Amino acid sequence: MLSFFADLITRTDEARREFETNPVVLDAVAHGMPLERYRKLLLELYHLVWHFNPVCAAAASRVPDKLRQVRYFLYEHMHEESGHEQWVMNDLEAVGVSQTTLLTQQPSLHTLGLVGYNYWAADRRDPCSVLGMMYTLEVIASVYGGTFAEAIRSSLLLEGERGVSFISSHATMDAEHMAELRQVLNTIDDPAAREAIVESTLMNFSHFTRMFASL
Repeated sequence: MLSFFADLITRTDEARREFETNPVVLDAVAHGMPLERYRKLLLELYHLVWHFNPVCAAAASRVPDKLRQVRYFLYEHMHEESGHEQWVMNDLEAVGVSQTTLLTQQPSLHTLGLVGYNYWAADRRDPCSVLGMMYTLEVIASVYGGTFAEAIRSSLLLEGERGVSFISSHATMDAEHMAELRQVLNTIDDPAAREAIVESTLMNFSHFTRMFASL
């Protein structure tokens, strides 16, 4: 019998492949991005990162006691992710985007859809939905982040980690997080929570793919 983590991979693999095979994604991973498109990506990522911990907090406050291991996992993860929006701000500054521009820039409809769904799911669907958000973002970062960061560094002639610190660091960090996420996912035996996580993963891959493709 498949573990829930293995079942999640199987049931959401098509959504992952839709991201992986999107022409914009393929071109970015192979050749990097023009400066203006990369700036737009970082601006969208800022909103995702800024709302990541509040979504997790909303979910943690609603996790039932019988799934307290999920609540503890969220506490720890929020602590580790605190302040990461500053890394995105640093990268934006490195590629010529001021803080004033950042704070007045509105997210795209796809980013609004992704963030809005995750808040709604944590509040109205099932608090464990947040694990689908985590799974999606950690797959994207750990599998594609390193190659993408190197392509951006090369195409924009950036030195070291300057301008790619957020994406580059999460490529390694989220590989470690994925192992921790796998462990907590396999402790969940509640059918409704499992279905909510699958749904969340599908929704997050869909919105993220469309956000990336619309840059």
